[in-house]
Amino acid sequence: MDTITIKDIARALNLSTSTVSRALRDSYEINPETKRLVIEYAERLDYRPNPIALSLKENRSRVIGVIVPQIANNFFSQVINGIEAIAYNRGYNVIIFQSHESFERELLTVQQAVTRKADGLLISLSSSTSDVSHLRTLQEKKLPIVLFDRVSAELDLPCVTADNFAGAFAATEHLIQTGRRRIAHVTIPPYISITQERLAGYRAALEQYGIPYVESLVQYAGFGQYEVEPIIDDLLSQKPDAFFAASDRLALGCLAALKKRNVAIPETVSLIGFTNTPVADLLAPPMSTVEQPALEIGQTAAEQLIDLIEDKPKKPKPGTVRIPTRLHVRTSTQ
Repeated sequence: MDTITIKDIARALNLSTSTVSRALRDSYEINPETKRLVIEYAERLDYRPNPIALSLKENRSRVIGVIVPQIANNFFSQVINGIEAIAYNRGYNVIIFQSHESFERELLTVQQAVTRKADGLLISLSSSTSDVSHLRTLQEKKLPIVLFDRVSAELDLPCVTADNFAGAFAATEHLIQTGRRRIAHVTIPPYISITQERLAGYRAALEQYGIPYVESLVQYAGFGQYEVEPIIDDLLSQKPDAFFAASDRLALGCLAALKKRNVAIPETVSLIGFTNTPVADLLAPPMSTVEQPALEIGQTAAEQLIDLIEDKPKKPKPGTVRIPTRLHVRTSTQ
């Protein structure tokens, strides 16, 4: 079959090529009924825009740079799926970079994305990023940027995250309501935004129920499940009756370390994680956890970035969109 062009659609619908072009871009200048006619006809003929022609005409690459700490992480994999779904539907390609939790690698990947003429960036900051001047410089140069998951209060940019505070509050409250009072919190490095938000939710739940906050019951680890082992003995010496881990990777580390020490779950201690790993209900015991809406975070972040790139009249303003989490109660806390 011959390739269908905007001119073919315009001729068939008796419209101008500029009207068809704007309708396909979801322009606010075109009335909804005309958009509907154009989009339905284009879909019926399996119209696909020519990316090279579009980039030349619009002076845009129609490429989005996505920078994540690690792809081999179920949460970030799902976020990327959400980003790619929206990008594809709106005529953009995605280039994915990994910072591997390194500030230096983040600097390099940001520069690579800029060199490749990405129209905008979606970034989740590395765990070692405290200086965000590289992003502030790009912001001053008017490059559209949206932060997701791990964000920075120092940047006046749109941000998309899970409601980490509410999720942590719900997890801690659930433990309290099942009779637990000495709740250990195993978390990731303290300077990351999600760490601070989840710790704040944990503390708020304790305060609401009149339970004293014990600083020594909060221990910081890295990101791998095997990094929990060294801190478990110290926590167990303080006789906790529950563990709330700030990620499911850490929760898996807690599970393995507690089993190794013959600590019964949930009879002796309860255990709850944060993310909702796909294997959570297959563990022994099945693990309670807070679900992060990873796919929705990716979709929302991508929509916001593309609206910025295309300078939509209702383009997102700086500020944080917090997407609700959901608590899954399983045997490990019952």
